[in-house]
Amino acid sequence: MMKTLIWVEHDNTSVKDATLSVITAAAKLGEVTALVAGSDCAAIAEETAKIAGVSKVLKADDAAYANALAENIAPLIADLMGSYDAFLAPATTTGKNISPRVAALLDVMQISDILSVEGPKTFTRPVYAGNAIATVESTDAKLVITVRGTAFDKAEATGGSASVEDVSGPGDAGLASFVGAEIATLERPELTSAKIIVSGGRALRDAETFESVITPLADKLGAGIGASRAAVDAGYVPNDYQVGQTGKIVAPEVYIAIGISGAIQHLAGMKDSKTIIAINKDEEAPIFQVADIGLVSDLFTAVPELCEKL
Repeated sequence: MMKTLIWVEHDNTSVKDATLSVITAAAKLGEVTALVAGSDCAAIAEETAKIAGVSKVLKADDAAYANALAENIAPLIADLMGSYDAFLAPATTTGKNISPRVAALLDVMQISDILSVEGPKTFTRPVYAGNAIATVESTDAKLVITVRGTAFDKAEATGGSASVEDVSGPGDAGLASFVGAEIATLERPELTSAKIIVSGGRALRDAETFESVITPLADKLGAGIGASRAAVDAGYVPNDYQVGQTGKIVAPEVYIAIGISGAIQHLAGMKDSKTIIAINKDEEAPIFQVADIGLVSDLFTAVPELCEKL
C-alpha cells in the first residue's frame, strides 16, 4: 500500500475542483495525505479534512506560502516526501509550475497529465495532442505525477473526517516575490467547471460579432464561454477563454462548437466532452468527426434561430 501526498489547490476561500479529481487518482495508489499550504489557511484545511478519501491533512501556514509561489512550495513538498511514495498535483497552471520543481529536487522523472492508474507505477497519458495514449511505467523510487482533472471523477466534498496536523517547511526561498494579480471576474461559470460550454472560432469575424452571436446563446443555456486559439489570437476574446492543447482542457456535459474547424490542438482540449454539438458551414470541417450532433449551416442564421427556439 503506497502513501501518497497531494497538493491542495485553493484560493484561500475554497478548494479548487481540480483537487477533487487528484484525490480520486491518488486513492487508486494508496492512502491519501493532503497538503494545504497558505497563509491563514485553517478554514481550507478544515474543508479539505471533510473530503471523502483524505486520511490526513498537513497544514503549512506561513506567509511564504500565501500565493502558491512554486519556488517556496516545491522545497516544502520535497522535504515532506521522505515519508511518502508518490506526490500528485492537478495539471493546472500552478500544479504544472510546482511539480517539475519537486521532481528536480527529488531527482526523479515526472509523469505528466495522467489519464488513468493502471498499476502501482503504471499510468496512461496522452501524447501527440491526445491522438495517441501512451502507457508508461516508472522505475523511480518516488513518483511525481500531474493529473488531468477531466479524466477522473471528483471526490465527494463531504463525508470525510481526516485529522489536521501542522507542519513547517523552509519558508521563503528568496527567489521570487508576489507583486500582484489582476483577476478577471466572470459572471458566468468558469470553463473548467462549467457543465455547458459555448465556444466560438475564427469565423466570428471580430470581438463585437463574437459577443453578439455567442453571448445570447450562452446566457440562455447558463453556459461558460470558450474560444479556439484562432479567435483568441485574433483578439475577439481574452486569453482565459481559450480551449485546447495550449489553453484549457475541458469535459463538460455539453460542448457547442460554433464556427470552429476543429484543428487537432483544439480537439485535444474538448474531445472528452459528453456531448459535442458542432455548427459549421464547411461540411468537411474536422470538428464533425468528433461531434455527436453536427449542423452544416451558416452560424449567423443558425445561432440566432437556435436562441429564438430556446
